[in-house]
Amino acid sequence: MQDDSASLLACLPRLRRYARALLGDRSEADDLVQDTVERGWSRLSSWRRNSDMRPWLFSIMHNLHVDRLRRGAPEMVELSEELHLAAPPSSRLEMRDMESALALLPPEQREVLLLVALEEMSYQEVAATLGIPPGTVMSRLSRGRERLRLLMLGHPLPAPLKVVK
Repeated sequence: MQDDSASLLACLPRLRRYARALLGDRSEADDLVQDTVERGWSRLSSWRRNSDMRPWLFSIMHNLHVDRLRRGAPEMVELSEELHLAAPPSSRLEMRDMESALALLPPEQREVLLLVALEEMSYQEVAATLGIPPGTVMSRLSRGRERLRLLMLGHPLPAPLKVVK
């Protein structure tokens, strides 16, 4: 049990960084991390020993986040202060543009982009975390990267297709 708690504690900085990037609000992110750790700790027996705890905890966080969205909690997107402060002054405007562009992406694409780019998770880990097939991870990532590229170049996103009867 001692090793389990050490593994869980080792995941806290990454959980916190992802939650802040996902939500933007420090308080909301800390609440999400706290709820994730609480649920993870209470269900520690369901974690497969000798496997990476990080995807399991990110999966819990994802499910909690989806539950909150379903209940109508506001969704905010702003990259964490740590990322802003780590960037050189010349890059801070680019970071602000990136935040704005990320906010315009569909949540499914934004989640995959953040898990792959920010958390450096493999496609398999992202698939396990989000409960989707690896092919879906790859297509969401591809579409998200393309949309992000277009937004960063200043191109408006095409309007979604309308269903016509």
